[in-house]
Amino acid sequence: MAGSLTASEYSGPPALTLSRAFTSWTLDLPVLLAVLVAAGLYLAGMRRLHRAGQRWPAGAAVAFLAGGTGAMVIATMSFLGVYQGVLFSVRAVQNVLLLLVAPLFLAMGRPLSLLTAARPGLGARAGAVVHSRAARVLTFPAITALALVIVPFLLYFTPWYEAGLRSDSVRELTYAALMVPGLVFFWTLLRVDPVPKAYPYLVTLWVTGAEVIGDAVLGLAIIADEHLIAGSYYQALGRPWGPSLRADQVIGGGALWILGDLVGLPFLAAMLIQMIREDEREAAQVDAELDAGARAAAGAVTAGAETAGVAPAAAADSQPWWESDPRFTGRFRSVDPGERPPWNPPVA
Repeated sequence: MAGSLTASEYSGPPALTLSRAFTSWTLDLPVLLAVLVAAGLYLAGMRRLHRAGQRWPAGAAVAFLAGGTGAMVIATMSFLGVYQGVLFSVRAVQNVLLLLVAPLFLAMGRPLSLLTAARPGLGARAGAVVHSRAARVLTFPAITALALVIVPFLLYFTPWYEAGLRSDSVRELTYAALMVPGLVFFWTLLRVDPVPKAYPYLVTLWVTGAEVIGDAVLGLAIIADEHLIAGSYYQALGRPWGPSLRADQVIGGGALWILGDLVGLPFLAAMLIQMIREDEREAAQVDAELDAGARAAAGAVTAGAETAGVAPAAAADSQPWWESDPRFTGRFRSVDPGERPPWNPPVA
C-alpha cells in the first residue's frame, strides 16, 4: 500500500490505467477562461487581417491555437489535471508542459506580430514597451535562463509545492508562475516576434545548453533527495494503488530531466530554421545591393560616355561595373604598367 491509510479511507481518483489516461477529464475554469480569451483574441486578429486582404501564416496559427493553448488544456484538464494531486510523477509531467511546451508554441505563434498587423495603434504602444530599457534589462539572456531554472527549484524545494496541492488558488497561481518564465525565454530567443534586443544565435545556443543542464540538475536533485517532497500530504492521502511514494518521486524526477531535455529538440529545430531564413534574407539583401551598384555604375559610365561623345554601349563594355563601384575600386582597379606595387618588382 502506497499510503498509510486503508483503501476505504482513500477518496481520490481510481487507479490510473491506459484507458483512464484517455478518458479522464476535469474542468479547470480559470485555465479554460484564459485559453478561450487568448484563442478568441488571436482568431479576432486573424479575421481582421483577412478582411483587410492580408493572410496570416497558417503555421503560426497552428502553433498558437493547437500547440500552445492545446498544451495548456492537456496539462490542466486531461488525466494530468485529474491525477496531478495524487501522483508526484503526473504533476512533474504537467509542470514540464506548462513551463516549456505551452510557452514554446505560444511564442512560435507570433502574437505580438499579429497584434501589430491587426491593430497598428496597439502594436505601436506594445512596441514602445518591448523596446524600453526595462524590457532590455529583464530579458537579458542570463536573466531569462536563470528564471527558467530557478522557478522549478523553488517550487520543489520550498513549501510552495505542497501549498499548491492543498489550495486551488495557489495551484492556479503556480500554473501562471510556471508559464511566464517560459514565455519570456522562448519569445526573446526565438526572435519570431519583435524583441527588446536581438542577440546572436550563438548566444541562444549557449543559453539553451545552460537550460538543458538546469533540467538535468533539477531532475537528479529530486531523484537523489532522501526526503519525500510534500511527504505529509501524500502520506495523508493514502493512495492504495500505483508505485510507492519514494518510487513515484524518482519517476517524477526522471520525467523532469528527460522530458525537459526532449522539449529542447523542437526549440533547437525552430532556431535552426530561423538561422537559415536569416541567412537567406542577408544573402538576398547583399545580392540586391550588388545589383543596385552594378546599375548605378552602368548609368555613370553611360552618362560619362555621352558627355565625351562616345557611344554608350562601347563605353559600358569598356569598363567592368566593379571598377566603378566605390566599394570595390580599391580592390579591382587597373594598375598602370609603370606603377607596380612594392611586393611585385619588375623582372630583371
